[in-house]
Amino acid sequence: MCLLFFAYDCHPRYRLILAANRDEYYKRPTQSARFWESHPEVLAGRDLEMLGTWMGITRSGRLAALTNVRDPAAQITNAQSRGMLVKNFLCSQDSPVEYLQDVALNDAFYNPFNLLVGDKSRLMYYRQSSSIMELSPGIYGLSNHSLDTPWPKVLKSKQALANYIENELAIDPQVLFNILVDREPAQDYELPETGISYEFEKLLSSIFIQGSDYGTRSSTVLLIDRHNHVTFKEKSFYSGQEQGVEVDYEFMLSD
Repeated sequence: MCLLFFAYDCHPRYRLILAANRDEYYKRPTQSARFWESHPEVLAGRDLEMLGTWMGITRSGRLAALTNVRDPAAQITNAQSRGMLVKNFLCSQDSPVEYLQDVALNDAFYNPFNLLVGDKSRLMYYRQSSSIMELSPGIYGLSNHSLDTPWPKVLKSKQALANYIENELAIDPQVLFNILVDREPAQDYELPETGISYEFEKLLSSIFIQGSDYGTRSSTVLLIDRHNHVTFKEKSFYSGQEQGVEVDYEFMLSD
């Protein structure tokens, strides 16, 4: 996952309104979102190379999402798969706090990451080598740096979400997908400096990325209303195609 923006506990009808893009090399084998045969309570896509995932939810309301932190100088060899951080939370029974405390003790085995985990009562954020944070109600954005780092696409997507939900009681997932498909790159003066080339920085600056061998592989919209009804919609893209293959799931969270 390389961009997600969300409204947490600040809308009269929805406890969570979340939209996200996962960016990856087109050649990396991926399975679209579905309930897993090995863990039938887990709804998530799957990275078929390392068998982890970037985002998912369970029938009981456990939620996790991951973004990489862009820092070429901090990469380690033989790192463990960051996608397992999401999978392991979804498949465990640990509370969000207990789980992140354990992750913090072992995060040196991973390349840089951000991790969101939560359940029906709380949502927590952790960036590798930082402190664990419980999120208060608000609108947030996360890309390949810390939570709410003011990169152009983070600011743009957060503002678009805030403008949309301000006066809307019923949220239309298609409006969020329209935000996620924005291909306009940032202006040169707005680009962050993260240790990669100008050309790649420019490519990665748009909300939806469409490169020759790397780009947005899936867009996801997740809604959880205050009666515990879940709407999960995902569009998967192949080699930068314009129209994604969509899957839709709706269910009530269990106790």
